[in-house]
Amino acid sequence: RVTHTKYSTHRHLTTVCLTQSESREKQNKTMASALLRTATRTSFTPLARVATASSSFSRVSFFSSGSHDDFAPKRKSIENDDEALKMIQEHIDSNKIMLYMKGNPSQPMCGFSARVVQILQNEGIDFSSVNVLDYPQIREGVKKFSEWPTIPQLYINGEFIGGCDIVTSMHESGELTEILAEEK
Repeated sequence: RVTHTKYSTHRHLTTVCLTQSESREKQNKTMASALLRTATRTSFTPLARVATASSSFSRVSFFSSGSHDDFAPKRKSIENDDEALKMIQEHIDSNKIMLYMKGNPSQPMCGFSARVVQILQNEGIDFSSVNVLDYPQIREGVKKFSEWPTIPQLYINGEFIGGCDIVTSMHESGELTEILAEEK
């Protein structure tokens, strides 16, 4: 038995003939692909019951939210403000160019952080970064450390440079290029 499936493209129509088994195989692959896309976009929680006055519902998770613990990011817990300030000092001392930002360079979580990352990438500079959204103590600690109220914050050779506006201004004037040229 033959199934006809029509696929529209921009200006013309193509007809594809598939046997019934090929059609089933394609449907299975499509469903598996859709499930995989959904699994990567959705964070699943373990089985949980939600009770209401008239009924109860349960949510079943078929996928785990991560891989084996051996492959999970190793995050150090921060107990107090002094420990956060000490960790920030260690970051700045051990990395020539350090950026405290919301998100990470491949997926910034705010426009200002994205702008600073774009500038540093345009300068062709390797830099280290910390996602302050993962570490609330670092997020508040870096503001105390620099006495600057906003994120992102850029440090070069242990010196606080500034946030998005200052970094953008320095980039446009060429001053940032001069400072970073010393680091190359």
